Amino acid sequence: MERKAFLKNSLGFLGMAVAAPSILKEINAKPESESEILTDNCTVSPSETAGPFPTITPANWERVDITDGRTGVAFTININIMNKNANCTALQDAIVDIWHCDKDGNYSEYGGTGMQATNYTSVHFLRGRQSANANGVIGFTSIFPGWYTGRATHIHVHVYNAAGTSLLITQISFPEGTNSAVAMVNAATDYGYTKGMNGYTYNDDDNVFSDDNNGAELATVSGSVANGYILEHTIYVNGPTLDTADLTRAQYRLEQNYPNPFTDATTLPLNLEYDSEVHITVFDLTGRQVATAYNGSMSAGVNNVTLSRNSLTSGYYLYKVSITNQNGSFEESKKMLVK
Repeated sequence: MERKAFLKNSLGFLGMAVAAPSILKEINAKPESESEILTDNCTVSPSETAGPFPTITPANWERVDITDGRTGVAFTININIMNKNANCTALQDAIVDIWHCDKDGNYSEYGGTGMQATNYTSVHFLRGRQSANANGVIGFTSIFPGWYTGRATHIHVHVYNAAGTSLLITQISFPEGTNSAVAMVNAATDYGYTKGMNGYTYNDDDNVFSDDNNGAELATVSGSVANGYILEHTIYVNGPTLDTADLTRAQYRLEQNYPNPFTDATTLPLNLEYDSEVHITVFDLTGRQVATAYNGSMSAGVNNVTLSRNSLTSGYYLYKVSITNQNGSFEESKKMLVK
């Protein structure tokens, strides 16, 4: 999460933090089992055919700009890859291939046959590969696709895990209608789109998209012919399943307090993936609770809590952070030192 909510409260009572690993970590996930947490929060995107024009050697085309000299209306493609098996969170490092036709309905790497008369077997336009970032996002610069007989405007997508194992082949459809990007672009003869909409196959009649009743393959498209269009779409896949440790790491990251050791006050950085209820307590090394340092709501993002020494005497302490959010309850403790 990029959003930052800084909580700087002179909360009394916290000290100690020597460069030591976490002392305690436990999970009481809700519902009762981890498998219940990781299901039914999202639906895997529909599986579709890759053909008849899949990229022949996709690993050769790792790039952002896939135009390769093709002209047309400017087009930005933003795709989010989410993992159903990890509580519908971003699938970092997923490998994603995309490909689509040019403004005339032709594909690179193919041609000279009955399926596509124009021979483009020696070029590789409008094909690309990227690895998803920490937010599961990939982004390409392209031109707005045209169409060809029997198919609505569309983009092909193939998603792999980081090791290169195929997870899903799917396709992306476009909104249609009088003022849609599809209609506006295909009327843009100044940009080389000469087909118009006469003979166009709409999504409802397309043999791939006609059964997409819940719109799982339908993208959001915004912009204009003059300024270019932007496509936004989320694809859900069955990626790796989180184990208990991974599930915890997906909820928060508790950093060591600083400065450590400290004399008057210290900062406790806590990065939350979700809005959560947070309870911070302080214990001496006999296990006796000596303070409640914080108890309340925290926003997702980076939270820096200022903890004042107050009546703590010199010595080592444990501070325990308890987090409760939509995925369950999580606890972690660290050691710190008051001088």
